[in-house]
Amino acid sequence: MKNNNYLKEKIKNFNPNKIETVENALNALKSCSFQGRNLGKALEILTEMLSVPRCFKVLSLSGAMVPAGMEEIICQGIENNVFDAIVTTGANIIHSIVNSYDVTNQAHYLGSKNVSDKDLYNLSINRIYDTYLPENNYKNAENHLLKLISTVYSKNTLHIIYPSELFKIIGKNMKKTSFLRTAADKNIPIFCGATSDSELSINLLKYRKFNNYNIILDEIGDIDNFAEKIEQYDKYGIVIIGGGVPRNWSQQIFPYLEQIKNKRNSGYNYAVRLHTATEYDGGLSGCTVSESVSWGKYSKEIADKSVSVWVDSTIGFPLLMTALFQRMRKKN
Repeated sequence: MKNNNYLKEKIKNFNPNKIETVENALNALKSCSFQGRNLGKALEILTEMLSVPRCFKVLSLSGAMVPAGMEEIICQGIENNVFDAIVTTGANIIHSIVNSYDVTNQAHYLGSKNVSDKDLYNLSINRIYDTYLPENNYKNAENHLLKLISTVYSKNTLHIIYPSELFKIIGKNMKKTSFLRTAADKNIPIFCGATSDSELSINLLKYRKFNNYNIILDEIGDIDNFAEKIEQYDKYGIVIIGGGVPRNWSQQIFPYLEQIKNKRNSGYNYAVRLHTATEYDGGLSGCTVSESVSWGKYSKEIADKSVSVWVDSTIGFPLLMTALFQRMRKKN
């Protein structure tokens, strides 16, 4: 075997003097190594994904991305038609609601991880690593949300609704920036497979117990709603932030379609994942895209159209999306 089968292209030094935009930086990183190269590759995969006709593009959103200040990126992704659906945690949804009902449109504060959590508890301040959220901001959102619920739903009546339906109603009634409002305005569905794991579910349960608004969220039925969206397209792409329920809820749709409609050899055709999970402990959020091929969640040809970037999403996501938006503006 000749070594020229391997030695085809040399590493190119990253030259800061030639970098004028974030897009420039990610382009240059493609010729470097490790996660820098992966981040550069992620930009190329996203660019190709957006160029493919009839490609359904999903954002799988876990972690505390809204409290971390990433909400405007999500909004601009929706506005620029980067995403056709969002699958997220209940936490990101309630934090967006809390932000929207704050007079400044931002309910979270810069904080520190080096602090007495006992003191924070006594002061009714919730900590998310180095971010603070006063409990009063939660309560303010809870009160506003109750007013909205009272105008839409009747007391002492059983309302079985899809989570995506509730999120759209809430979004339509938002008066300030929120990814729920942006998605509702663009008719982009938001799905959540674990709504009960959030402050939003606690609010809904309190409304049921104390205000007689009996709302039941049919999360299982929303799987079919997601499937109906998927079936309208020919190709499929996904941007995965972290892991958790949103990741596999987004992925399991293809095994579901295979089981009920015998749709084999489908799955996502494009995938970009930003995460810090590891494969070797057997955890689902650490499983590779390749492993998911065996389940039919990704196409068998996904290898060249996917990348997994091992990076803090509060670093990788804003850099990647900024570079993408810059590239999109150049083309326009």
